Amino acid sequence: MIVADGLTKDLKRRMEGALEALRKEFAGLRTGRASASLLDPVMVEAYGSTMPLNQCGTVSVPEPRMIIVQVWDKALLKPVEKAIRDAGLGLNPQADGQTLRVPIPDLNEERRRELIKVAAKYTEQARVSVRNVRRDGIDGLKKLEKDGEISQDEQRRIQAEIQTLTDDYIKKVDEALAQKEKEIAQV
Repeated sequence: MIVADGLTKDLKRRMEGALEALRKEFAGLRTGRASASLLDPVMVEAYGSTMPLNQCGTVSVPEPRMIIVQVWDKALLKPVEKAIRDAGLGLNPQADGQTLRVPIPDLNEERRRELIKVAAKYTEQARVSVRNVRRDGIDGLKKLEKDGEISQDEQRRIQAEIQTLTDDYIKKVDEALAQKEKEIAQV
């Protein structure tokens, strides 16, 4: 019984991790509103290596349609500007001293549809992750039953709990997609 409780807690933690990863992916999707997390995937060639943008300067959002990047080293201004341009986010930074201003353009209808498709792809990856966690849990249960640590009835009961947990997390993933689609459509 104690072994099985530990198993379900571990599965719940892993499913929550899949949901959290989806939320982070969604945060990086540009919805027409400025967000500091929008620049999280940007990697800058600096000092002979590649590093995340947030290690080269401070990212702030002073207004809804503007991101400001305050570069710490003036020599990094051009590489940071190039990295933002080349990141495939459709952003065009403008240098202003040691600061980069990154205006967030309005989304056109085609770009909205594209973003919704990307969000759906991220959602499907999250569903697959949750199902993989379920599969791992059920495999673990079958092994426990085979080894004689739990009874067949106990195995079936816990398997039903795992399925309920999986259904709950799939529902949360779908709700996150619906929320993101609504956010993209409203901008």
